[in-house]
Amino acid sequence: MSEQSTKTSPVITPEKPTKTVNKQSIKESAKGLHPNPKAVKPQTSVCQAIVKLLEDLGVEWAFGVSGGAMASLWAALSSSRQIQVIHCRHESGAAFAALEASLTSNSPVVVFSTAGPGIMNTLTGLFAARGEGSKVIHLSACTSPSQRDRWSIQETSPRTLPTDGIFTSGALYNYATIVDCPEQLPQIARRLTQGLSQEGGFTAHVSIPTGIQSLPMPKQLPKANVVKTAIAATESVISHCVELLSEGNFAIWLGYGARGATEEVMQLAEMTGAAVMCSPRAKGLFPEDHPQYVGVTGLGGHSSVWNYINTVKPLRTLVLGTRMGEPTSFWSPDLVPSRGFIQVDIDPSVIGVSYPTAPTYPVQADIGTFLRQLLPHLSNYPKQSVNLPNPERDPIAEATSSLVRPEILMETIQKIVVEGSDAVVLAESGNSFTWSTHLLRFSEPNRYRVSTGVGSMGHATTGVLGAAVGKGNKAVAIVGDGSMLMNSEVSTAVKYQIPVVWIVLNDARYNMCFQGMAMLGLKADALLPKTDFTMIARGMGAESIEVQDESQLEIALSKAMAATGPVVIDVKIDPDRHAPSKGRTKSLANRSGEKEKAEPQPEPQGYPLDDYTSKNGSSNGNGNGSSKEQVSFPRA
Repeated sequence: MSEQSTKTSPVITPEKPTKTVNKQSIKESAKGLHPNPKAVKPQTSVCQAIVKLLEDLGVEWAFGVSGGAMASLWAALSSSRQIQVIHCRHESGAAFAALEASLTSNSPVVVFSTAGPGIMNTLTGLFAARGEGSKVIHLSACTSPSQRDRWSIQETSPRTLPTDGIFTSGALYNYATIVDCPEQLPQIARRLTQGLSQEGGFTAHVSIPTGIQSLPMPKQLPKANVVKTAIAATESVISHCVELLSEGNFAIWLGYGARGATEEVMQLAEMTGAAVMCSPRAKGLFPEDHPQYVGVTGLGGHSSVWNYINTVKPLRTLVLGTRMGEPTSFWSPDLVPSRGFIQVDIDPSVIGVSYPTAPTYPVQADIGTFLRQLLPHLSNYPKQSVNLPNPERDPIAEATSSLVRPEILMETIQKIVVEGSDAVVLAESGNSFTWSTHLLRFSEPNRYRVSTGVGSMGHATTGVLGAAVGKGNKAVAIVGDGSMLMNSEVSTAVKYQIPVVWIVLNDARYNMCFQGMAMLGLKADALLPKTDFTMIARGMGAESIEVQDESQLEIALSKAMAATGPVVIDVKIDPDRHAPSKGRTKSLANRSGEKEKAEPQPEPQGYPLDDYTSKNGSSNGNGNGSSKEQVSFPRA
């Protein structure tokens, strides 16, 4: 094919028959690994008892990587008629897929791993699972007591791995234990049932020594029964909230913790006329085309939020399910209303933490339950009537090269993916995050997923599989080339014919770092060798499309969305387009500008800064190229 022809039509591999993503198709794809159900022995072993327990708890999906130390456990999972096993290529990808499957299905999901490196490889994904509020149970193998301290293969013991935090409850796991004998299982079952019955996330680790896995159970476990109970506020708390909200106009700051209460949030907003802003993770929970929506705060956020805060000046903000951490607020004092916050969260430990000096009325409650209690008391609330600023749509600057402008790519994703389908969209950390968060618009809840607090590269490239199977529908990941090279599960998607689409922003750079370092006036190597992702995808059996110019975008995305199997779209983007992050620049400028005033420095050549940065003369606001506060990328 000539160079001319590759620029006028996408390159795509021939289509082939694919399957719809559901449990039956997964089982068919794994045909040969599952024994004949008639040949399965009656439940007698520890592993069989654990699998039956997981079935009772509502687990339907298990992602992981096998190993000799967990042979019996793997066989038991594979024999389940309810739990579908997705055998991945790396434990980290399996953990990210599990957490996204849990969030889209609102059910517990298993990630399994072998001993030693298998356990360690899952930890980043489980760190994210805890932070994202998903329900993930990690099943692992470990070395049997009789073989410990004898240099066994992949020895997993206190001599080789720290016990605290991996095999005990703590920061990583809400509950963790090692199964030393079959008699422990009733207590383990009770703890898992309790954890899954609670509102919010729950991560657990049950590690089973190889020699214990096949031991017979002395008696059958009783059937587990998850009964969810929502935390409600007291009547006195509700009455006080009504008093506080009745003092004057207020804003609603929406977080991902409110994802189960979108209808109640809409009722509250329209009943009171309150402006609604959201965290990056909560994007889309309130329709972004609604006249009361003022935008996303924090990373990739909108100037309209600042316009609202500075012009309307709400007396108080009702915070629903957001921790208001750095990616959501950058701890900007501008976001603190004159009379403070009413902060509602199921986790009391997050209330008042991000703004410790701001007046905060704490409410520990499930968001939906709280709003259903609150709404009847606001039926006569004097509705606010203020013209609210809506998220801006900046004009797209002219092209300076033949490469694809990210703004045009997002415009096409909006048309073909967001408005033309009901697919879940995941954005990877880095510039993929800021482009997507700032430019895409969602009018339906729970269609957009980003990770903020952890923000691991590779989360979306692998988590997209879990989003697809958890929802039973197509899912799309917008990712950078660095993330795609680091950790992807394309081969796994091909094996099970999971309908996922990867849109790769290919600029041969870790571009958030490249642009951020330039903003700081620092130098470091953030370049990558040019990569042909279409060849890589084809080599693994996936369909692939190469996009070299903007005229190819619409047909490429349409073709990928029509496919029933996995597709990789390799988009050659212009690396010199500066990713949007206006809200962050303003907050950083304010924070550092309070400490010292300095003469503005010239703007780094080749990286036009946004309006806030240009106004302050440098990306950190203190004019000397370095900030006294430690902040993470991006600086613009």
